[in-house]
Amino acid sequence: MDIGVQKEGDAVVLSPEGDVDLSTSKDLQHHLKQALQGKPVRVLIDLSRVSYMDSSGVATLVEAMQISRRQSTRLVLCSMQQRVKSVFEIARLDRVFEIAENVEVAGDSCSG
Repeated sequence: MDIGVQKEGDAVVLSPEGDVDLSTSKDLQHHLKQALQGKPVRVLIDLSRVSYMDSSGVATLVEAMQISRRQSTRLVLCSMQQRVKSVFEIARLDRVFEIAENVEVAGDSCSG
């Protein structure tokens, strides 16, 4: 799995590409833990290039959300494709996670 990591001001933007499933979720978990280790103000996860996510991917994001809340880092899921978004809606996790239409909107809503 290819995961882009970019620092933009007080934020870290992670951009995974491909399916997030049992074979790739450990990779995403590693990158998320590294990003959160620096205790940034916010972590934006750009999911625009993720077309499929199974329960292991969801569990990875839940773990990242728990870590981010403990250290007062704002975690935002961005640009979710409908297939991935429906997984979050079915599990009602769309009410738990902060979800933005895209990275730009997330950046605007998080600043100031």
